[in-house]
Amino acid sequence: VVGQRVVVRRVLRGQTGPSGGPALTDLLGVCEAWGPEIAAVRGEDGALVEIPLADIVSGKPVPPRPSRFTRLSVDEVERRATALFRPAVIEEVGDWLLRYSGGVNGRPNSILPIGDPGLPLEEALAVAETFYAAHDRSPCAQVVVGSEVQVALEDRGWTRLRPDESDTDVQLVGVAALSRTLAGVDTGTVDLADTVRYDWLVGNDRAQANFAVVSQSLALPDAAFVEIAEDGAQVARGRVNLDGDWAFFGDLTVQPAARRRGLARTVMAAVTAWSAERGASVMLLQVLADNEPAQALYASLGFERHHSYRYLTPPDVEPVATR
Repeated sequence: VVGQRVVVRRVLRGQTGPSGGPALTDLLGVCEAWGPEIAAVRGEDGALVEIPLADIVSGKPVPPRPSRFTRLSVDEVERRATALFRPAVIEEVGDWLLRYSGGVNGRPNSILPIGDPGLPLEEALAVAETFYAAHDRSPCAQVVVGSEVQVALEDRGWTRLRPDESDTDVQLVGVAALSRTLAGVDTGTVDLADTVRYDWLVGNDRAQANFAVVSQSLALPDAAFVEIAEDGAQVARGRVNLDGDWAFFGDLTVQPAARRRGLARTVMAAVTAWSAERGASVMLLQVLADNEPAQALYASLGFERHHSYRYLTPPDVEPVATR
């Protein structure tokens, strides 16, 4: 049940219930840990409660809370998510976006086939092929898993760009709820800057090797690059930018030697406070579906999966190994 929403009935030691027996109470929240003697559940108010297993009378997983985001279409959320990067070149084909920046990242170098291209599919793909050929690249499409476009492209032999990489989940949370969950987290060690530095990307060799392209795609309005440093060396980072009342979070990294100290929550608290001060109401992030530590963190903070996407390329394109 770790990572799941649960309800736990437990004994309140030293207290008497209405019938004269032990007092009981129920705790609803996300189970973050289950050990030989202690379970840890983060309640709906954001507080982490450690419960001796001997005090647990009963417990079970419960369905997730109904999401306030179910009314948002995939097309709307994907269009919102384009604010996470700024491609160097964008060409519109009806509702579709053809994006190019150079470098190796997928999002700023791919087709976003959302909505109606205004052309038959074969003609729209031919336009995309011409666009990417002009930039000396093969086409790549960021497709929503389960969408008609995904099925249509796979029927034409398109395959995963990165066969060994899982799908990417797009997750959302309300900033007000996130602020309540992270209330009390000390962010005094956090530094914020409004532009990205080469050394801010420490540990990301691919981004540093393509720094000119990466820095251009991250030259976003209303952005903050968050960093925690110890003894002059970065131990944790993350970034956030705004588009209207939406905040977009990414690049959460904690250096291996500094993990399991709550630094990821500190980074999240800092970007949440920054976003709330500027009037954000929704935060969006993207995370690999098989990144279990990150998935557990975001679940404990109240993020909800909205949909997933993957990258597809034509059958004559060589797949890219990522691991």
